[in-house]
Amino acid sequence: MARILIAGGSLGGLLAANMLLRDGHDVQVLEKVTGSFDGRGAGIVTHAALGRGLKRAGVAVDDTLGVRVESRVALAASGDVVARLAMPQLLTSWSRLYALLAGAFPAERCHAGQAVSKVEQHAHGVRVFVDGGASGLASGSAAGSASGIASSTVLDADLLIASDGIRSAVRAQFAPQAVPEYAGYIAWRGVCDEAVLSRHTLASVFDHFGFGLPAGEQLIGYPVAGHANTTARGSRRYNLVWYRAADEHNALRDLLTDADGEHHALGIAPNKVSWRHVAAMREAARRLLAPQFAEMLEKTAQPFLQPIFDVVSQRLAFERVALMGDAAFVARPHVGMGVTKAAEDAMALGDCIRAHGATPAALRAFEALRLAPGRAVVQRARDLGAYMQAQGQSSVHAGARRDAQAVLRETAVDPAWPAADAPPLTSLHASLH
Repeated sequence: MARILIAGGSLGGLLAANMLLRDGHDVQVLEKVTGSFDGRGAGIVTHAALGRGLKRAGVAVDDTLGVRVESRVALAASGDVVARLAMPQLLTSWSRLYALLAGAFPAERCHAGQAVSKVEQHAHGVRVFVDGGASGLASGSAAGSASGIASSTVLDADLLIASDGIRSAVRAQFAPQAVPEYAGYIAWRGVCDEAVLSRHTLASVFDHFGFGLPAGEQLIGYPVAGHANTTARGSRRYNLVWYRAADEHNALRDLLTDADGEHHALGIAPNKVSWRHVAAMREAARRLLAPQFAEMLEKTAQPFLQPIFDVVSQRLAFERVALMGDAAFVARPHVGMGVTKAAEDAMALGDCIRAHGATPAALRAFEALRLAPGRAVVQRARDLGAYMQAQGQSSVHAGARRDAQAVLRETAVDPAWPAADAPPLTSLHASLH
């Protein structure tokens, strides 16, 4: 049995933690955030590999995982359906997956408020310096205390797996050249309760994976579980993602500045987004989007902002330290692969440790398996996001017409589903702004 530390207690970290614990290892999770994670994030598109990863992590995969849709629709600004695609999918949410994964992992092994500040390695293990208050985690070295981690303590382990997100502190130490690159646009996100919506919106779009394609912009949405992760009709929510251009030095800076004038360069919390920006977004929705989507955005209690970034790592393994999930690669949401990619990373990591033990050889094997797929999913997302990125540039492509058929076929599609096998699309109009 190996002692393995995982930096990051979000979905990727919990996927790896559950798999490695089930393989018999002594696994401890260090999460820098304190307090409840419930409600973080919004909708998640599921793929076959995610289902395999959840099962391997000890999570039951059935219809309670999320909400099933049978088709996709694109709506014009008038609210009319202009394209339709038969594509059954199961849509879930961050909070639903977190509840399942956290429920499968022993609470005493997950330690909140513990931030990795520095990592050292030696021939037989890794030494992790952790900043945080007492957590009940006994230290692996003499630097700890019986009651838990002090304000700064040292933990020893065989391996450290970094799943600490887009701003990974571990990646910053071992691969400082791999930094987030802003893509030139943001996403307004949020979820709207099914119960508050009009009958017209419920009948025309709520039960579908919906698309809005105004000139220079793109919106997607789909139903997800509601409060307490219920999937009962009438109690669900609709997850919305609206991509809009925002140049880095002006519009983005303004959007990341709250109503008190404080700038949040690394990302702004939902409750800090200026009410003025929310009001302007809703007014733009009334002008540009189908009335159904405008209604949803009007009735979304707390919309939030997500600047869109790419992260590409050139290496994933550093002797006894490995990067996975968003600490390794961040692909734009167009592919709907963030959590699936983390599940694939976790499964590959478990396979390599089974084959080679908790050793540098296992992490090198993991890197060999996951570097190319990580690069490929980032490139795929860049290809799908090229239209949006062009909106912030002086480019002949900005504002160009898009084929609604192609957008419905390509967005957030399971990579295991060959393009040639995609179901036929019924097009009601040849193209759509």
